[in-house]
Amino acid sequence: MRFHTRTIVVVAAAVALLALFLRNVDLWRVGAEIVRARPEFLALSLATMPVNLAIRAYRWQYLLEPLGPTRFSNAFRATAVGFAASSVLPARAGEVIRPYFLARHEPRTERMTATGAFATIILERLLDVITVLVLLASYVFVFGRGLRTTNPVAFAWLSALAALGAVGACGGFVVLFLLARDPQRLGHFTRRIARVVPSLAATIAGVVERFARGLGVVRRPARLVVALLWSFPLWLAIAAGLWAGATAFQLDIPFTGTFPIIALLAIGVAVPTPGAVGGFHAAFRYGATVLFGAPDAPAVGAAIVLHLFSVVPVLLLGLVFAARAGLSMQGMRRLAAQAEPGRSA
Repeated sequence: MRFHTRTIVVVAAAVALLALFLRNVDLWRVGAEIVRARPEFLALSLATMPVNLAIRAYRWQYLLEPLGPTRFSNAFRATAVGFAASSVLPARAGEVIRPYFLARHEPRTERMTATGAFATIILERLLDVITVLVLLASYVFVFGRGLRTTNPVAFAWLSALAALGAVGACGGFVVLFLLARDPQRLGHFTRRIARVVPSLAATIAGVVERFARGLGVVRRPARLVVALLWSFPLWLAIAAGLWAGATAFQLDIPFTGTFPIIALLAIGVAVPTPGAVGGFHAAFRYGATVLFGAPDAPAVGAAIVLHLFSVVPVLLLGLVFAARAGLSMQGMRRLAAQAEPGRSA
């Protein structure tokens, strides 16, 4: 019952966002803009997608090192399967499936658990937030300083967004550092807390300890810095794909102008609809039209095409890898329901 209720809420959110995105849109003009889009820049935008996936997989492999050696091929397959699952299932199911899939297909270390791998995904998200905020700040205070005079409201809004995000990211890192500092002591402490529910005490303590072990890279500042540095080529490649897509539709958005659009997209895709449907579209349209004065029809067309480029290639690749592992769509749905971070794998 809970699954059906969650699905209804997610579908309602997707429909509402799509309605907002398509509000006052001339679909015939949008279709004409898509047909007229420059194919060479569309091809460039599409080519950045496998690059993004490969960098994500390599960075994840690096974050997983404290849990034991992980093959890049396994990290790449698990990443593709996870993103494919998130494209078709609600509530970011791929974030749970990805570490579970890797733990089941990485036999070289006994320390590799779904819970530990899931902790590295939380760390990934924090690294992404920090990188996006740095790019946003570079635009607001360096590349897009003219925005202060041409659009002071947008400048103030983006500045506030960068400040709030920075505070949240710092708070998240403090929490993760405290969790990662001493996994065994944290496990003992949790056992004492969990004695109020004796039947769950051992399970809860084990989960927390495995999660803390997954944050091992936090206890190694040098490795954490390297992981953060790898986040910049990832997001610059994403920016290149957005810029190429915008250029294909003749939108006057400079390369650095994609930095605030990326921040808006991060907010839009935070709504856990399958494949970020609706949230991605509305965020890109808003950024292109409000920040850069882009015409509505090409901005909508670019949003539709860029979303397809970000979802379809990884979806097809992930489904191929899942099928080779004997995992069907129904199996993904069951795995999303069963592979909670609290279960070892």
